[in-house]
Amino acid sequence: MSGHNKWSSIKHKKGAVDAKRGKIFTKLIKEISLAAREGGGNPTGNPRLRTAIAAAKAASMPADNIDRAIKKGTGELEGGTIDEYAFEGYGPGGAAIFIEIATDNKNRTTADIRHILSKNNGNLGESGCVAWMFDRRGIIELEGEGLNEDAIMEAALELDGFQDMEMGDDMATLYTEPNKLHVVREAMAGKGWTIGEAKIGFVPQNMVKLEGKKAEQMVRLLEMLEENDDVQNVYTNADLSEAQA
Repeated sequence: MSGHNKWSSIKHKKGAVDAKRGKIFTKLIKEISLAAREGGGNPTGNPRLRTAIAAAKAASMPADNIDRAIKKGTGELEGGTIDEYAFEGYGPGGAAIFIEIATDNKNRTTADIRHILSKNNGNLGESGCVAWMFDRRGIIELEGEGLNEDAIMEAALELDGFQDMEMGDDMATLYTEPNKLHVVREAMAGKGWTIGEAKIGFVPQNMVKLEGKKAEQMVRLLEMLEENDDVQNVYTNADLSEAQA
């Protein structure tokens, strides 16, 4: 899955730029509200909310913002209704793209996503057209310089639910059983590693190798999707190991 991790590395390097654009807070606030609406406002009994709050704190989001997002989700504060959707399609070279959306206007978002895809040699497909190419997994990213692969693997192997690990540039990605994401995340954080992104997401079963112009087009497409305020997560089976970060 080296191509999958390559895109994670590219996103990691872009993180500071994205933060300045305010994109990170927008996505985190939506995730907190959705998690609170789904499982209640108490993070102790709501693993999804607990993970979202941890991500918000790691991004230095003020406590007041977190509290307001929770209350909007539980209905204690008024706010626009946000719903979740999954869009599926294809990018350059026929690579699959699976997009998780959180929006208050599905028609607007659909038009935006269709435009981004068509502008970058891709197209929006029917529901189910690519979902079967991905497996649902817990995904945890460890960040920091000089990460020791052997030490991380040794610690992870002791944890129930851990499945696999992949090293990237100044980061390591752990894959877990979906229902064990929070257990593994908290255990690794407790051992002193810095946790970046932690979520239940989708990992491609097989990769499609992209090179040259197609790889560049795919990176540009993924960047444009990530920059859209309604896009929460983007997954692809494009192997971007030859792409320039």
